[in-house]
Amino acid sequence: MQTSVSSFNQTFEKSHAWLKELKSIGNFNSEEEAYTALRAVMHSLRDRLQVDGAAHLAAQIPMLIRGMYYEGWKPAATPHKQHTKEEFLGSVRSQLHNATERIEPEAATQAVFQFLNQKISEGEIDDIKSELPSAILTLWQ
Repeated sequence: MQTSVSSFNQTFEKSHAWLKELKSIGNFNSEEEAYTALRAVMHSLRDRLQVDGAAHLAAQIPMLIRGMYYEGWKPAATPHKQHTKEEFLGSVRSQLHNATERIEPEAATQAVFQFLNQKISEGEIDDIKSELPSAILTLWQ
């Protein structure tokens, strides 16, 4: 049986590996930028999904990143009804706060979506995509 400390160490290592990989995929300058982009896009995506869809996605991400994903979530206030690509990117931009001078919202969104394609099961990706309007899906390659 895995102890809580070894479980914590394992999720730390896995989360760090995720950031390194996302840094490479998104051509971010640092793992900090990769984290900032991941957080902004994941919060925007989480807030656009139905509660069940958001929870199913969370079940497939490392525990440490899952904590970041759920931070500040108000399930009763979701889903936000962004229908256009611009509205979704506006959400990402607002989640980036002052990092927009270093991180372009559309490029960050495309990088995170590409990364999720590699890390999340195909069935779950299909479920997520089924909740998104076609205009937002143009960001998901």
